[in-house]
Amino acid sequence: MKGSFSKEAPGTRLRCLNNFEPMSKKLTPDDARQSLTAHVAEKAVEIRDKYGPCIGWNELLRILEDRSACRYPCEVVFDAGPLHHGEFAFPVGKGEHPEDGFTMCVHPHFATQPERVVHLVLYQLVQVNYGEFAAQEDAETFGAIVLGISNDEYYQILCEMVDEIRSCEEAPCNCS
Repeated sequence: MKGSFSKEAPGTRLRCLNNFEPMSKKLTPDDARQSLTAHVAEKAVEIRDKYGPCIGWNELLRILEDRSACRYPCEVVFDAGPLHHGEFAFPVGKGEHPEDGFTMCVHPHFATQPERVVHLVLYQLVQVNYGEFAAQEDAETFGAIVLGISNDEYYQILCEMVDEIRSCEEAPCNCS
């Protein structure tokens, strides 16, 4: 960037004497995706550093109260009503705007397993923080980093939990 500055008069603002050169590269959707992915990973490291290394139910509740970690108000309820078949959790908006907050609906199958609920809520927390811009990979990276495990291990845990729900939905049980 080129430009020089001068003061017009004492106590006034600086003004630019030369024009700045335009950016040489236009940002692409892939650049934006990479930037979001990097930001998600950085935020996960911050959360792990602040609340870890062991993230359990109590730490999750503190994370949900921390606006630097959870951008909008969010409460956890065990309600399968808004969930699709085989879905373990989903954030439902409480109003028209994200600022109105979210209800994190978690499948009731996990109501007596708070330590496992952490995995499910962390995955969906990316949706609360970044909305439709977040991808599945971002959610997996975020959860894995916060929990201090590999993406593959986190993905496997989530798959096992989805399988439990599907089994529960196919056979009568006390899930709803």
